[in-house]
Amino acid sequence: MSSVISRYSEQDVLSPLRAIADQAFSRAAGAPLVHGNRLRILKDAGENYPVWLEAMRAARKRIFFESYIIRDDEVGRQFAGLLAAKAREGVHVRLIYDWMGSRRGVGRSFWRNLTESGVEVRCFNPPRFDSPLGWLSRDHRKMISVDGRVGFVSGLCIDRRWVGRPKRGIGPWRDTGVEIEGPAVADIDQAFAETWAACGAPIAPEELQQNRESIAAAGEVALRVVASSPSVAGVYRLDQLVAAIARRSIWLTDAYFVGTTAYVQALRAAASDGVDVRLLVPRSTDVPFIGALSRAGFRPLLEAGVRVFEWNGPMLHAKTAVADGRWARVGSTNLNLASWIGNWELDVVVEDDLFAREMEQMYLDDLAFHRNHPQRTAPVALIRGAGEPIASRPARARKRGSRRIQRPHSRQHGERRDHPPPPAGARRMDDHDLRGRCSSGPRRRRSPLAARDCHSACGDLRLACRLVRNPGL
Repeated sequence: MSSVISRYSEQDVLSPLRAIADQAFSRAAGAPLVHGNRLRILKDAGENYPVWLEAMRAARKRIFFESYIIRDDEVGRQFAGLLAAKAREGVHVRLIYDWMGSRRGVGRSFWRNLTESGVEVRCFNPPRFDSPLGWLSRDHRKMISVDGRVGFVSGLCIDRRWVGRPKRGIGPWRDTGVEIEGPAVADIDQAFAETWAACGAPIAPEELQQNRESIAAAGEVALRVVASSPSVAGVYRLDQLVAAIARRSIWLTDAYFVGTTAYVQALRAAASDGVDVRLLVPRSTDVPFIGALSRAGFRPLLEAGVRVFEWNGPMLHAKTAVADGRWARVGSTNLNLASWIGNWELDVVVEDDLFAREMEQMYLDDLAFHRNHPQRTAPVALIRGAGEPIASRPARARKRGSRRIQRPHSRQHGERRDHPPPPAGARRMDDHDLRGRCSSGPRRRRSPLAARDCHSACGDLRLACRLVRNPGL
């Protein structure tokens, strides 16, 4: 009887708290909670691309297609060929591409072939003389909507890098998307219409007269479609809110993490309260300076107990989050100011226990997949030895004036004889990173002042010489 009473009391307390949380989420994100949807997680291009193509082949009325990057390669030509074919069949096809993302590797003939087939193509925010800094704001959204019945939101672009080159031993980029059916598709259509209007004449109202109430429920999942635009920062407010109210876990995956002070402190506070905070980032990135900026911000996170992992594959491009086994986010927004404040972004924020558990399992799979094997596709923690995150072991200091003894190459790079070698491609951070040498580049002498600042800045975290690259720093 007492257990029944305690369970009833807990539910009685949580119900008003969840109502308050729902109100806070709606205000922070600027998007209402939409019920009655069906969601499916799509992992990597191997699951996303075939489903996208199948849905577009079945289109009868219209296709909305928006992507930051569209390349004129085998993947881009496959999608362009299908869009052109559907336009010739009488389907109204609209396509938006971003000038910055698609400026390389695409000739005018690629777009001309689409327009001649009947596809309406618009370029987002090309450079203009009357707005010399306007190009800084980009359309970073990746979405597809077909006939107002099914929509796709993801981090994937149209590029063969997401497929990889198996014959050359290059694996596909790791990324995540979702397929949505139900009333929330109307919000995806509306988000596309806003971007379309930013590029020229708006879509006629009668073409978008479909609303949530006119779409039948397809499932039981509740979600928000968060369409961010410059200076709105809906996802930024939402991310900070989740960090503040999470009680058990916050698991983040991000391709270009450069957290603001406010967000980093929110994660630190959560970790200090015992929340399991994890961050999975790529070890190698297509934007090299972002990797250096990301690692420069690891120290305060690690000190607070946040666990940081690096993906060892070709590229980790996913932008996902899952908290407390209840809230999850999938979309295009990275954890940096450009995405939070400067770009047009599109994300799906889901409040469903089953979906969140699937996201948690996918996260664990990403962390555990061949961790102890030498495959380069295996994600590894920032490890010192047997797969543990960076330890806080003090560095062995050398006596002043003493001469460093040159050891064999393997010992010189921190390999201990009583441990097996690390997985291929794993970056091992050891004491040599504190001895005036960079673990990722050639040896170079640095001034004692730079070495002292480097040691005090990173110390036992052993990130120092990887971050400090010039003697004048």
